[in-house]
Amino acid sequence: MISASETDNPASRPPSSAPARTLAALAATALALAAAFVLAPGPLAAATGPHGDFGSQQALGNAFGKAFVGYWNSGDPHFPAGLQSIVDYWFRYHVVKAAAASALLAVLIAISVLLRRSAGALVAILAIVAAALAMANIQGALAPFSSLLPMLPTGAPRGDLATAVVQIREHLAHYPNQGGPPAPAVKVMVDDFGVYHAVVAVATSLIAVVLITLSVLSWKRRAQRGMIWFGIVFTLSAIAVLVVAAANIATTADPAPALLAFFQGSW
Repeated sequence: MISASETDNPASRPPSSAPARTLAALAATALALAAAFVLAPGPLAAATGPHGDFGSQQALGNAFGKAFVGYWNSGDPHFPAGLQSIVDYWFRYHVVKAAAASALLAVLIAISVLLRRSAGALVAILAIVAAALAMANIQGALAPFSSLLPMLPTGAPRGDLATAVVQIREHLAHYPNQGGPPAPAVKVMVDDFGVYHAVVAVATSLIAVVLITLSVLSWKRRAQRGMIWFGIVFTLSAIAVLVVAAANIATTADPAPALLAFFQGSW
């Protein structure tokens, strides 16, 4: 028999079904956003621009390689139409992925707050992964040309691309002290590469501040159940993010050596 005092105690009451329904809805939303992150960017980027879907990363890489060689050989700092269309497509592609990852991050944070225990710490780890994905794709959207560069086989280039890569290496090896103004395309690449890393430097610095704050709050409340897991997760994540921030700040200050390392196939 249940006494009146037990019925008045909130801890003794059966849990409400509302949080369970909310968690189920949030979990379903998270799954849908994860699927959208993987499946939606290509079709949406193609549908919202004049260029069709490339169909595969290999096809995109081949098209970019040809357009890149044409750009280098033109001697013009401005992208030719073919290259510009690819860069615009890649911008839209990353905008879609960044939006999906950001929405997923918000949903995972909501789930983590509702759980508040060790399971919440696991979801917090997934939220940190979502934050990293959002950051990477914001980076790609703000510097789409540099984001496309890894598609070039700079380690073992062939044909016209090999010639272009050798010439670019020579320019970058002495950049900017070349006895004259640098090649227009080289300056564009160095500047864009700097922006590419500056985005990460800013984003990771902000994320580090948030993680450090959450870590301090978690350790202060470590007596509460599950909070020690949050403290561990946030502390380790803050350290990792600070390392990434420091590396990108250094590259932003002097992007040419890092760009040279990329064209030498060691990046």
